[in-house]
Amino acid sequence: MNTSDLVEKLVADQGLTKVQSKAIVDSVLKGITDSVVAGDEVSLPGFGKFKVQSRAAREGRNPATGATIKIAASKKIAFQPAKALKDALNG
Repeated sequence: MNTSDLVEKLVADQGLTKVQSKAIVDSVLKGITDSVVAGDEVSLPGFGKFKVQSRAAREGRNPATGATIKIAASKKIAFQPAKALKDALNG
């Protein structure tokens, strides 16, 4: 499923226009993005949580040459599904 599919689902389920539905989907995704960039956790009850995790700097190896390289510290986003979502997935 992609953004267009979500827009179509909103059109079918809620009777909105495509323009209104696209604006809603874009707004929700922007809200999640803005919150995560600010370092906040986004919790959607019954669906899950998006949270930022820090990764420390570390050493790695270039697989082509075997040379040791430094991998910079970074942040990543993690998704933790809610129990209701896991239960729905597993029947």
